[in-house]
Amino acid sequence: MTKTAAIIGGGVIGGGWAARFLLNGWDVRVFDPDPEAQRKIGEVIDNARVSLPGLSDTALPAEGALTFHDTMSEAVEGASWVQESVPERLELKQKVYQTLQEHCEADAILGSSTSGFKPSELQGCASRPEQIVVTHPFNPVYLMPLVELVPTEKNPPEMVERAKAILKDVGMFPLHVRKEIDAHIADRFLEAVWREALWLVKDGVATTEEIDESIRMGFGIRWAQMGLFDTYRVAGGEAGMKHFMAQFGPALEWPWTKLMDVPEFTDELVDLIAGQSDAQSGHMSIREMERIRDNNLVSMMRALKAQDFASGAVLNKHDVKLSAEAGMVRRASDIADPSLPIVTQRRAVPVDWLDYNGHMTESRYLQAFADASDRLMEIIGCDQAYIATGGSFFTAETHIRHIDETKLGSVIEVRTRVLMAEGKKMHLFHEMYAGETLLATGEHILIHVSLATRRPAPFSPEIAANLAMISEAQAGLAAPEGAGRYVGQPR
Repeated sequence: MTKTAAIIGGGVIGGGWAARFLLNGWDVRVFDPDPEAQRKIGEVIDNARVSLPGLSDTALPAEGALTFHDTMSEAVEGASWVQESVPERLELKQKVYQTLQEHCEADAILGSSTSGFKPSELQGCASRPEQIVVTHPFNPVYLMPLVELVPTEKNPPEMVERAKAILKDVGMFPLHVRKEIDAHIADRFLEAVWREALWLVKDGVATTEEIDESIRMGFGIRWAQMGLFDTYRVAGGEAGMKHFMAQFGPALEWPWTKLMDVPEFTDELVDLIAGQSDAQSGHMSIREMERIRDNNLVSMMRALKAQDFASGAVLNKHDVKLSAEAGMVRRASDIADPSLPIVTQRRAVPVDWLDYNGHMTESRYLQAFADASDRLMEIIGCDQAYIATGGSFFTAETHIRHIDETKLGSVIEVRTRVLMAEGKKMHLFHEMYAGETLLATGEHILIHVSLATRRPAPFSPEIAANLAMISEAQAGLAAPEGAGRYVGQPR
């Protein structure tokens, strides 16, 4: 079934929404009167094509179709989700919603990217207020998972749940804001920090660079994975949050901050801050800074995936969904034709897999083949439940041949053959492709072991039967080129 989203307003945020939907398999229809809209959105999507696939350990679905339209009525045709990202002027947004509701589907969800307006304000002049909710994202929309979903009592619960499901479908984390408030939740924190930062610069306490260093070298890292309250709970030690509150609560009455007092926005203050900011990072273009930002975000969130924590847990759940939708085999009974090599990995090469030559480093070839072996183990019945009973496989030998370069963003596919399986030994041969270009091969001998004794042990009956089925079916294939080679052997 084709999924279609309409993007109304194609600035930085609208372009990010377009990329988020498009790269997750949705058709995207864009309306923006800016004559440069196609170029600007195209550049955002190009950045997303490089970075977003690197968050996943499975391939993203095929891109949807991207089209640009001259009117809002054309753009919303057939769309089940309409994302409004026009400038922050309430009268403009209300006028846009009146036009949208004249032409969009009656059951389409109309989400607003607004960072400041409440949904009740947006619904004020609407013919169908129950269609409109706030869906406030964070930049870059195509990478950051958080989206603040703010409904009112006019939005039926089933509509809110449908909105959550669609946002999760494109890999986001919908935070249901249960009570509408100006600036929602996250931006209120940002505004408080911003106010204090302006005073610190104005009063000569710190430069813009020093403030940024205090965040990125300190609490910013902690907040990225643990948030505010869990960070302070840990700071309270074994006594927890009550101890922290008792120890630091009195400081709230001290005149440390000026959160409710805003410095006058004079030309002198603007010039001071802009000048320091230029000195800090003016040597880089905005596009260079965006690429650095995206690479850093991908690397940090990939680290959190390994811990299945915070944004990493959201990404892992999205990977499971993507893998299932792509038809990746999970059990031997799912194999359509066991006489063919089994696709055990399909994913994009992320930025943290590159070396100083700009291509995939040696250790990541091993990881890709190890992940493929793990998938084959799962397929034959050696999954986490089986391992918990005390049986598993250990790798005894590995030989990797590097045949062609693999670069950032390349979608790699590993096809696996079982060359032999008997007694306690499994002989696998992996071939890594980009399209039909062979990139590398990996040959592996794995030994089935008892985790109690840490010594070789016979396969379980289920594993033995599944391995026999696959190896016998694949026995008619020609021997793969390179199997049995040793290091340095002439070709």
